[in-house]
Amino acid sequence: MRANLAGKGWQVGIDIGGTFTDLIALQASTGEYRSIKVPTQRNDPVASIKAALAAASLTPEDVDDLVHGTTLVTNAIVEDRVEPVALVATRGFEDVLEIGRAGRQHLYRLDLPPRRAAQVPPERRIGLAERVDHAGHVLLAADDRAIAEAVARAKATGVESVAVSLMHAYANPVHERALGAALGESVPFVSLSHEINPETREFERTATTVLNASVMPIAARYLDRLQREVAGTRLHVMHSAGGMASPEAAARRPLSMALSGPAAGIAAAAHTAAALGLEKALTFDMGGTTTDVCLIVNGTAEISTDSKLAGRPVRQPMVAVESIGAGGGSLVTMGTGGLSIGPESAGAEPGPAAYGRGGTRPTVTDANAVLGYLDTTRRLGGSIALDVAAAEASLAPLARQLGIGVVALALGIQRVANATMVRALARVTVERGVDGRQCTLLAFGGAGPMHAARLAREFGIAEILVPRFSSGFSALGCIVADMIHTQQHAVRMLSTEWDADRFTALHDGMLSTLMEPLLRQGHSKNDILVERMALVRYVGQSYAIEVGFAAPLDLDTLGRDFRRRHLEIYGYATEEHWEMQSLRLRTRVARPASSAAPLPPGAAPQPTSVGPCWFEPAAPYQTPRFDRDLLPAGAKIAGPAVVEDAWSTVVVPPGYALTADTMGHLWIREEGR
Repeated sequence: MRANLAGKGWQVGIDIGGTFTDLIALQASTGEYRSIKVPTQRNDPVASIKAALAAASLTPEDVDDLVHGTTLVTNAIVEDRVEPVALVATRGFEDVLEIGRAGRQHLYRLDLPPRRAAQVPPERRIGLAERVDHAGHVLLAADDRAIAEAVARAKATGVESVAVSLMHAYANPVHERALGAALGESVPFVSLSHEINPETREFERTATTVLNASVMPIAARYLDRLQREVAGTRLHVMHSAGGMASPEAAARRPLSMALSGPAAGIAAAAHTAAALGLEKALTFDMGGTTTDVCLIVNGTAEISTDSKLAGRPVRQPMVAVESIGAGGGSLVTMGTGGLSIGPESAGAEPGPAAYGRGGTRPTVTDANAVLGYLDTTRRLGGSIALDVAAAEASLAPLARQLGIGVVALALGIQRVANATMVRALARVTVERGVDGRQCTLLAFGGAGPMHAARLAREFGIAEILVPRFSSGFSALGCIVADMIHTQQHAVRMLSTEWDADRFTALHDGMLSTLMEPLLRQGHSKNDILVERMALVRYVGQSYAIEVGFAAPLDLDTLGRDFRRRHLEIYGYATEEHWEMQSLRLRTRVARPASSAAPLPPGAAPQPTSVGPCWFEPAAPYQTPRFDRDLLPAGAKIAGPAVVEDAWSTVVVPPGYALTADTMGHLWIREEGR
């Protein structure tokens, strides 16, 4: 950490997406901001970062802190471009990845494989003569000869990276540490399960450790080059739990960078919700290929530790994002049950037919173009000219097949897309014991504000917020994210057989590990906030409920809070004894407050144009269009209306009204509610 570096006060967030790289730069002392989009150079993400800085007229020396979110790790896993790995497991358990779980990925598709092939082939699976039981007692010690033999076999495979996952290493990692130290002298990269996922469930722990090992070389090379190319600024990396970490920490655990782009958007949403005092918010991030939704309560996003990426288990703390394959570029097809949207996408090239780049298959964006929501007189992002005739031509075959007009089909596509998104909102609210109708819908991404009002009506939400910088919100999230370190560890302790000394030792050890990098960077203990979460379940249940607690732990209070939360989610609670399955700790250092200058008040905004937009099949509405950059604080616009910036469109249907606040956020509410 180069703590002595001082730039010119710029805080820069950069999010590299599949199509565009977004940059948001804020200068805290003046409130000046710069917002930039440049095409992503998929084969050279570092070049994308340099191009974004250049487009913003910034050099690394101008920047105090550069925070970066990337899809590098996600893309490597999804596209199966990971590095080969050797696995060292307890002898007799080398084939745990092959055995896996009994479930099938596609329950009713017997023509497809039941699961993905094991990531490590048999010739690179190595058994170590050792054994530790579930309580951490050593049953068979791993002697020097056994360790040396395992190291020699791993080295002989010729791989750069080795994963180590020994039985019950979460309870006692003595053998993993010894083997890891020996391997470190022979191979460049070693991933140890007690560091990556110190919890029960052998298959998931091993799969996560192997996946981390397989992206370590990729992340190390990338971060090493990036640090050289942006020398002169303090570099930070977004991680999937919604915070930022040092490049050194990210290189050791690169799997934590998976889904860092969506996590950055959630970080911005949580920051905005907290700043505005929103008790409950639902994020709605609709991009080109997917829509991501997440629940935020009291300025904090929910965290999940059981996820999948490209069909492989990922047990890392991640923001609990529900993703669906329905975005602006998602293809519309006719299935056996009617219209279907996604998950296949038109992609960036050729993209939707409306982009005029040769696309011919219908997409959600084409439907929006036909309905008049997109302005054909302006270029999207200053470069993409919209072609409504091409959009209509793409929808026409489906319209003829259904025996309806193109406009009626476009309205139907929008309703189907919204219905898909309503189900995603239900999964992050109703299924978690939260009444989503009491939430504020926080809409961002290129297409989110276009669908937000109709989606809110169908779900029963009364208030919509389109934040400032909504089209580059993930880049903003990189700036406002706190420095966060998270660790989760197995506890497996019954309430009736509680061992306070063991719990305290585990808690204090985890806390020391999490605070060490923050203290090393010069933060004082008083600056570090600690969040404690117990994962609790009744004995015999498969999955646990998150219950927050304060130190020192009071068992009676924890039990009451667990039963209350269980009642909220499942509708019942009993007085049976419970078990703490795992403990999660988060250390957080808040970033200094930084925001763009407030908007000045001004005269009532004037439309830039007026044109037809369809909201119902009977007839179009003559709808005024407004430039978002010209809206003053306090501006009020009655629907129907369209508000546009360079990269996104906000649709205000009839019966709704939009208000701009002093910070540039847009509030949309149904009139009369």
